[in-house]
Amino acid sequence: MTTANPSFRLGLLAAACVLAGAAHAASVALPADLPPFGQDKPLAVPKITQQTLPNGLQVWVVPRNGIPRVDFVLAVRGAGFGADTPDEPGRAKLLAGLLSGGTAKLSSKQIAEAAQAMGGALSAGASNDGISVSAYALASHAGEMSKLLADVARKPAFPENEVQLAKTNALQGLKASSTQPAFRAAKALDGAIYGGHAYGRTQETEAAISSLSADGLRAEHARRFRPDRALLVITGRIDATAALRLAREAFGDWKAAGEAPADLTAPPAAMPVQRLLLERPGSVQATLRLGRPGMAASGDEQIALRLTGTILGTGFSSRINQNLREEKGYTYGARAGAVSSRVGGAITGGADVRNEVTGASITEYVNEYRRIGAEPVPEAEMAMNKRYMAGSYLVSTQLQGSVARQLAGNWLVGLPADFLGKFVPALQKVSAAEVQAMGKKYFNPDEQSWVVVGDPEKIGEQLKAFGEFKVYKP
Repeated sequence: MTTANPSFRLGLLAAACVLAGAAHAASVALPADLPPFGQDKPLAVPKITQQTLPNGLQVWVVPRNGIPRVDFVLAVRGAGFGADTPDEPGRAKLLAGLLSGGTAKLSSKQIAEAAQAMGGALSAGASNDGISVSAYALASHAGEMSKLLADVARKPAFPENEVQLAKTNALQGLKASSTQPAFRAAKALDGAIYGGHAYGRTQETEAAISSLSADGLRAEHARRFRPDRALLVITGRIDATAALRLAREAFGDWKAAGEAPADLTAPPAAMPVQRLLLERPGSVQATLRLGRPGMAASGDEQIALRLTGTILGTGFSSRINQNLREEKGYTYGARAGAVSSRVGGAITGGADVRNEVTGASITEYVNEYRRIGAEPVPEAEMAMNKRYMAGSYLVSTQLQGSVARQLAGNWLVGLPADFLGKFVPALQKVSAAEVQAMGKKYFNPDEQSWVVVGDPEKIGEQLKAFGEFKVYKP
């Protein structure tokens, strides 16, 4: 869904209001007679009809009484970046992008026009653990859209002209991105966190793009796309019986070919600390990134870790952002938090700062990371961040397309269907002691690797206080 969609903009506006209110409450003394916040409303757990077809495809249906529209998400586990080989990093991204490039029956233009004629759209994207193909249409065209989705996901043709165009665009995009400090920093930090694990190979390389071929994509599609590793989520103005019938008609005869890809093993739970300085001569600012291995999405302490990351570095009112941006004026924005996938995760943070405050900014990161593990978070700060997280979550799950994507995304990383309704109640139960434990375990500054992109002549002396940085030329 694009930002041109009015409902999406409304959701963003509502989330921004929640965030702005949290930041305001944190920094302004409220009148003593102001009524207390109302009790957070839990997410109404939708009734999810679940059925597994004979070919292994799981189907989840969530009827909703809203606008006359039906949303579909087909998630294929094991098809994402985790399935890419070391010599073909980022292949999942290109594979997903070319699914709508044409089928045996339809060209890319015809696919787009058909979806538009149904009052909808179709798109695909890759993540660490899978590829998801999303589509929506007016309820009156739900049957037609389910067939179009099946055609695109099951029978992409990967026409030569579309593959060549994708290669050209990817090479140009890589050339442009490679000049950006954030791109270089992210790639280096992924290596420091994940080592040689597939989760660290999400960025394409020139060699990997150049080796792309239509035959290779067809082989990869056949290997990765399997009904026994897929989930179809259907939400909207449709009853469960009708939705299941559409699923059987469009996907019932889908058969797996060959052996399934091997399950991905977990990345290392700890990695040697690295300090890397990537040269960028003449840079007027320094790009700072830090990180270490994190937790899998299904980990028992996942919600406590999310809350810890929110307090420390997610959102405008977080400690890191308030410190570096609002109090010190070192940057336009600073962040820290956790990213979790099916078999592992990462703790990451960073900011772009003026050259002259590079060392001071690192010091503030170290201090805030150490404080979150050394001191219990005050009750008011805990409550504010819980309200922000719960409010943002509830707003984000109001749109039926968002519900479908949330369910599919949760499934890809190993979370059950009922996690959708359990998140907010579980969040409310997290204690300050649990947050402090997560801070001590995952945000210990002594266990974070640092990546800095900048001009060594301007920032090199400041970095010496934090250990020896290995220098890499562009």
